[in-house]
Amino acid sequence: MPTPSRPLKIGTRGSALALAQAHETRDRLMAAHGLAADAFEIVVIKTTGDRVTDRPLKEIGGKGLFTREIEEALSAGEIDIAVHSMKDMPTLQPGGLIIDCLLPREDVRDAFVSPHHGSIADLPEGAVVGSSSLRRRAQLAHRRPDLQLVEFRGNVQTRLRKLEDGVAQATFLAMAGLTRLDMLHVARGPIDPQDMLPAVAQGAIGIERRESDEAMAQLLQPIHDVETGQRILAERAFLSRLDGSCQTPIAGLAELYDGQLILQGEILRPDGSEAVRGRREGDISDGIAMGVDLAEELLSRAGPGFLAE
Repeated sequence: MPTPSRPLKIGTRGSALALAQAHETRDRLMAAHGLAADAFEIVVIKTTGDRVTDRPLKEIGGKGLFTREIEEALSAGEIDIAVHSMKDMPTLQPGGLIIDCLLPREDVRDAFVSPHHGSIADLPEGAVVGSSSLRRRAQLAHRRPDLQLVEFRGNVQTRLRKLEDGVAQATFLAMAGLTRLDMLHVARGPIDPQDMLPAVAQGAIGIERRESDEAMAQLLQPIHDVETGQRILAERAFLSRLDGSCQTPIAGLAELYDGQLILQGEILRPDGSEAVRGRREGDISDGIAMGVDLAEELLSRAGPGFLAE
């Protein structure tokens, strides 16, 4: 058990949202084990994605840009656990590390954010929309090919400032992030997943630990949300079969209804010119198989080279 003299070190990125997620993890552990705040230490680690902000993500690598340095610290024993946005996580983890604890999932939907327009449909022809997400850009280009899409990187506050400065007329953020930052007021509203299917694992927080650390496994077990875990397993199986990275426009969402799992998936050409979408429905225990099967169907329907730039 962590103590004030040997606090449990929680590794995280330093953005306001990442810190909110780390604090949520700490608070849940405090409540589950009757611990005080001084039994924990939040350790901020700067990742490649945080350091390099003047270039598109695809130019500096794929997934792992927001996790690599944190995982290196975890492997080296410099921190005890790491808190991640699951949508940032590569499908393959470094040897010796495992994520078997997920917090209850927040709102999975994307948020439409604009100072002057109420929805995507309200945007005038030729309007400039900013986003760093290839998925969102491809989905928007598929739906509104008349719009101009520009690169839009930075944390929530930076993106809002860019909107105020007129760099773009609209952007998208995750409802989950706005909820955790108590900033829902900045969203014009959520976008129905049937109109814009979210990123795989959007809204989910994963806690990573060393696989050999049984003490951490026992400490984390009470805060693991089983339903979230079941949904994320199916979504990440879908993503893994597609070899998804930050450089490929892929969307996926698993939902549970009365013991049944419904999985939706979508792949798009990067320019939005074509989208292929499908779904699977089955028993929760078959989530991984459903994810793989759906991915194979979409790849078959799309044909070779579909996801290439």
